[in-house]
Amino acid sequence: MKIKAQYAMVLNLDKCIGCHTCSIPCKNVWTNRKGAEYMWFNNVETKPGIGYPKKWEDQNDHRGGWQLKEGSLELKAGGRLSKGLSIFHNPDLPTIDDYYEPWTYDYGSLVNSPHRRQQPSLRPRSQLTGDPIRLEWGPNWEDDLAGAGETGPGDINFKNLDYAAFLQFRNIFMFYLPRLCEHCLNPACVASCPSGALYKRDDDGIVLVDQERCRGWRYCVSGCPYKKVYFNWKTGRAEKCIFCYPRIEAGLPPLCVHSCVGRIRYVGVLLYDADRISEAASAASDQAVYPAHMEILLDPEDPAVQKTAAAEGIADAVLRAAARSPVYPLIKTWKLALPLHPEFRTLPMVWYIPPLSPVKHYSESSQEQDFIDSLRIPITYLANLLTAGDQTPVRQALKRLSAVRHYMRSKRIENKVDKTLLDRVGFSEETIEKIYRLLSLASLEDRIVLPKTAPGDANLFTRQGACGYGDSI
Repeated sequence: MKIKAQYAMVLNLDKCIGCHTCSIPCKNVWTNRKGAEYMWFNNVETKPGIGYPKKWEDQNDHRGGWQLKEGSLELKAGGRLSKGLSIFHNPDLPTIDDYYEPWTYDYGSLVNSPHRRQQPSLRPRSQLTGDPIRLEWGPNWEDDLAGAGETGPGDINFKNLDYAAFLQFRNIFMFYLPRLCEHCLNPACVASCPSGALYKRDDDGIVLVDQERCRGWRYCVSGCPYKKVYFNWKTGRAEKCIFCYPRIEAGLPPLCVHSCVGRIRYVGVLLYDADRISEAASAASDQAVYPAHMEILLDPEDPAVQKTAAAEGIADAVLRAAARSPVYPLIKTWKLALPLHPEFRTLPMVWYIPPLSPVKHYSESSQEQDFIDSLRIPITYLANLLTAGDQTPVRQALKRLSAVRHYMRSKRIENKVDKTLLDRVGFSEETIEKIYRLLSLASLEDRIVLPKTAPGDANLFTRQGACGYGDSI
């Protein structure tokens, strides 16, 4: 067993209001320069929809991630030979139209317009060519179901569902899906890079791009199934979400986490067995990947795990942070958070709590199975999104979230504690109270648990000033 530490994030989709507040500071800090106009390291999509870039989830089109072929794990786009043959033309690479052609306006012509009878207007101009363009797509083009009637049929999460029935006005549903780099345990972008420019930091698992080694092959862009690696057309280098590691190293949360007004994001340290990554990613079926992924996550309070981790050089501060981590109970203890598209076999480390939704038809609270099936968001849709189509983990998470809501409502509103659902979901009253406090009332310090700098570190501020980009950038 080889124990390593990994930063992980959990997002509670039940609380996301789609305000895009997480995206704006990320954009202003990390991609506000020439060549990065179309990049959104963090974006918020409306589901159902095909997302940004278009149809990023459809790996029959983009061929990202991994696949199991004859019992062995290999990149869906092929190995070095196939990449060498297509080195000057990558057919799996998304085009700028799949993202969107970034635009701006000549506001000076509006302000300085001479007096005229008609109100002056502006035409959008491409930030790539400077020419007038027709707006046809954007990073949140489908926001609040805009155009869902047209793009909805392309959403692969409607697998095994009649999408036409769910796109009708009476049956339509909606929720928001914030997305960022998954910082996977088995990143396909790293394996796809011919020059070895992408790497996973050994101490915290953050996936980064070495700008000095990058040669602009762009196989990392097509290899990432989540399409969270971008190509800077100005510098000729790949760029991606860096999990705000300069802030992390200074003990501060990532910008998207710190700015979230819905307080939906939780960040902490997970311990995992690195020797079993290949075994988990090579699970026999797509639906078996998620359980295998869960098996390699280790209990940070297990004395044997702590002893082995300390012997392998993991710092005491990291072990203490892992023991207090809010993400471990959400992911493994309570099994409320689920990974995004585990069938890509990258073992993502950004997890999602599925959203509860209004019921379409009234059902008695005692009929919990009927209640879950009558939710407006189809269980099948959420299962296709989060568990490769396996409905059992999604049902379990929704039942437990519903039990928390039912229990707290009976306690706070009806003044009569109703424990009827607790035994069904396997929770005690103490556990329900812990979940309620973490998901509803937790402070920033409870939601974000990062290792602290060792006491007496006189070089703290010196190191903080040196943990960003190098002088050559």
